[in-house]
Amino acid sequence: MPYEPTWRAMQRFTDERDGSTPDEIWFLEHPPVFTLGLNASREHLKSPGDIPVVQIDRGGQVTYHGPGQLVVYALIDLRRHALGVRQLVVALENAVIDYVRGLEVAACGSRAAPGVYVEGAKLASIGLRIRRGASYHGLAFNVSLDLEPFERINVCGYPGLAVTRLNDLCDGRDVGTVAKGLEPHLLRHLGLGAWLPAHNVISTDLQAVSSR
Repeated sequence: MPYEPTWRAMQRFTDERDGSTPDEIWFLEHPPVFTLGLNASREHLKSPGDIPVVQIDRGGQVTYHGPGQLVVYALIDLRRHALGVRQLVVALENAVIDYVRGLEVAACGSRAAPGVYVEGAKLASIGLRIRRGASYHGLAFNVSLDLEPFERINVCGYPGLAVTRLNDLCDGRDVGTVAKGLEPHLLRHLGLGAWLPAHNVISTDLQAVSSR
């Protein structure tokens, strides 16, 4: 799905929701794009070349999205679930950590630089926006994407930060397989499994996202 229409759809969903609106998690991929957080410095864009750059409203610095990366957008009513921002970040990190543990990959989170790391290399990044007591944006999990574009930026604002992808750490996986495997871990760590029917939790029809 193109980046900007999906971002605008998240904003509309958040602005129009009320206390009875079910939470949603969107699983998708984007075409190549660099995104800059709300207060990000453009000095971390070293040589973007022909890849578009979009300034957006999440926290954090610069990152890259592209085919082969699973993007997970968490549209959660934090007030309803009594979740703080730090708790949400840790839940997203722990979902990935638990999933890859089942693939015999040892990963960890970081309080200094949110995300999921394997031997110091970033496997998944996290960037969020909270508005009207609800979250949007979320998690970007490197599965099989081309890592070269990360060399054109200071990843998440950290010069020299290495990145990795799941398919360099274990047997090959595609994005759809990873989405299905990650889903139960997300629901458990976010505390959503018992609260929502599954069809309200996961948006698998990407065309539905574009039509919002």
